[in-house]
Amino acid sequence: MIDLQALIQVLILIGMIVAAILVFYLRDLLAAAVAAGLFSFLLSLEFYVLQAPDVAIAEAAVGAGLTTAIFIIAIRGTKRYEDE
Repeated sequence: MIDLQALIQVLILIGMIVAAILVFYLRDLLAAAVAAGLFSFLLSLEFYVLQAPDVAIAEAAVGAGLTTAIFIIAIRGTKRYEDE
């Protein structure tokens, strides 16, 4: 029988795969930046589950927070949708 921690890790991993696929296929750059932020947030949750809270806090602050904000500011200055 699968224990709860392994189930949580599998669900987080599936969420990370879905977020990575969304980043790759979305034509809306703002939505892709938000999906990348979601990926970073799920990665920080995985670090926390693996009992590395200091790495989880750093990933949440820099990866999910700061990088996503920089992407959104950069997209505001350009076109929102990717050309085909």
